[in-house]
Amino acid sequence: MNSAHPTGEAQHGIVLFDGVCNLCNGFINFVIDRDPAGYFKFGALQSEAARPYLERFGLQPDYLDSIILIEGGRCYRDSTAALRILRRLRGLWPLLYGLIVVPRPLRDAVYRWVARHRYRWFGRRAQCRVPTPDLLARFLESPLTASFPENQKSSAA
Repeated sequence: MNSAHPTGEAQHGIVLFDGVCNLCNGFINFVIDRDPAGYFKFGALQSEAARPYLERFGLQPDYLDSIILIEGGRCYRDSTAALRILRRLRGLWPLLYGLIVVPRPLRDAVYRWVARHRYRWFGRRAQCRVPTPDLLARFLESPLTASFPENQKSSAA
């Protein structure tokens, strides 16, 4: 995979998420169920497949603080990433994109507060969702081949 232009970015939004976080995995399941056209591709932040994206946008390889959306050559994090993902889903979810008018520092403060408590409130798992064969193509790397250390901690503030 070329780190300058990783595969699939032009045609898809790339969502990178904390693969051991139950809340994050639940959100990915939610997105998959409401994205029948398959616009989004997914990868765990802990996977080798995420590394070129993290490097490209100047993030540390152990970055777990936020969901990341890469779309149109740009990297979005925190509440902006979540809202931009919601705006592409089926149903009424795109209406929540209207919250983008709330000042980003306020939105991100709420996002980071939830992120800081996510393991305590929602728990952790050893690996992310094992997709069915038809969903496997939507993941940057098979979750079966990615390693997710049990003791890795987020530095979310």
